[in-house]
Amino acid sequence: MVVDWAIGNGTCEDAQMNMSSYACKSTNSKCYKPDNGYGYRCLCSEGYQGNPYLPNGCQDIDECKDPSLSNCEKHCKNTEGSYQCVCPKGYHGDGKKDGKGCIRGQSLVFKLVTGIALGIIVLMLAACWLYLELKRRKLVRMKHKFFLQNGGLLLQEKLTRRDTSPDMARIFTSAELKKATNNFHDSRIIGQGGFGTVYKGFLSDNRIVAIKKSKQVDPNQVGQFINEVIVLSKINHRNVVKLLGCCLETEVPLLVYEFINNGTLFEHIQNKTKARALSWDNRFRIATEAAGVLAYLHSAASPPIIHRDVKSANILLDTRFTVKVSDFGASRLFPLDQTQLSTVVQGTYGYLDPEYMQTNQLSEKSDVYSFGVVLVELLTGKKAYRNDRPQEQRNLASYFLLTLKQDHLFRILDINIVSEENNEELISVATLAKRCLYVKGEDRPTMKEVAMELEGLRLSGKHSKIRTEPDAPEMESLLGEKFNAFSNGESSSTSIGYDSTRDHSFLRSSGGR
Repeated sequence: MVVDWAIGNGTCEDAQMNMSSYACKSTNSKCYKPDNGYGYRCLCSEGYQGNPYLPNGCQDIDECKDPSLSNCEKHCKNTEGSYQCVCPKGYHGDGKKDGKGCIRGQSLVFKLVTGIALGIIVLMLAACWLYLELKRRKLVRMKHKFFLQNGGLLLQEKLTRRDTSPDMARIFTSAELKKATNNFHDSRIIGQGGFGTVYKGFLSDNRIVAIKKSKQVDPNQVGQFINEVIVLSKINHRNVVKLLGCCLETEVPLLVYEFINNGTLFEHIQNKTKARALSWDNRFRIATEAAGVLAYLHSAASPPIIHRDVKSANILLDTRFTVKVSDFGASRLFPLDQTQLSTVVQGTYGYLDPEYMQTNQLSEKSDVYSFGVVLVELLTGKKAYRNDRPQEQRNLASYFLLTLKQDHLFRILDINIVSEENNEELISVATLAKRCLYVKGEDRPTMKEVAMELEGLRLSGKHSKIRTEPDAPEMESLLGEKFNAFSNGESSSTSIGYDSTRDHSFLRSSGGR
């Protein structure tokens, strides 16, 4: 038998309106409506147990005493009508089994060590930043110092005074050229010698350039250097390597040229495979174009320019074997109809004008002599100077003149170019080379005359007249003894200087391509 009961027949709300008759006497009790829908009943609130119909009849349940009543992982703390889960010292979390639980926390020592480590890292980062910032500022100051030292303000002034055009020299930053050469990486080196190093570079506009980094520069010639940059950048000749600009933010100025991709005439002459492929027609045309360039520099450029280091290594060739004369790092501007007097002889073994070596007087005829040596190289395929040859053959110019004197020209000519069809041309060019190699500059033709004669020979096959050659003793004295005094290297890679005030030789940075 089931007994279903209720108090009264009103609702909880009705009963609570008359507290004197309200049956739920315990403070921690509550009223609820039974399922039969009549009257009301009382029960203890959640977390309490006992008799709700008696005052203080509902007492707190201590859930912590019975693990089945709590959801705590570690410690339980009883509270009035409920409980709290507490994690022991060194732990953190909500302490509940179905929650985060209690997670072991970091010890004080660990926190201390971590804090100190983070502090040290922050200090180190700050120190690195400060070091890099100071280094950057020092680098900026150094760049500015070099820029002023190398005539940067003078060049800027000269450039602003002139009409701006694409042909004018441009001032590059050191950052641009570092990026172009992958920080001047060894893999970018395309030329090296006593003059310095030449790097292949790729500019941001995709142009390929040759960047010349000299070993040294004369600080007393800054003004002259700036003038040369301006003048040489204005030269717009198809057979001249174009000077695009310079960088003045380095200790030694960097020169930026257009890049020529087929090597030097020297390489094509000395490499056996390339020499066989270099026909006489090509050699003849190369000689004619090179002579035309030098004639242009001497006669048409304003002001006229002496190259000072004419040699086969400074004559570049493109893929069509078109001549591109390079290395004006040793060139000098000079007034019309005047020579230059210098205490230092500059040039390359085997190509030096003997008159210039004796008198220290430089003129355009010095370039004529050097070009004569280049003609002999084209004819013979031999180097201008070699230590490993017999004494009388070390200097190619002297040996060539001696061979002509003995009427043995065809014994010295390159077998790759000798044929019955071109014998007369070979003799004519050899005769012209002999005239270029006269000891006295006044006896030599001008470069304009040389260029015209070569062009005439190519077009008409006419021969030049042979001028009277100088006395043999004088030639032997100047060409033999003087050149032998500098016998210590091959002409293709070594440059020299001779100081008449001290009477001894020293190495000088002469330009490369």
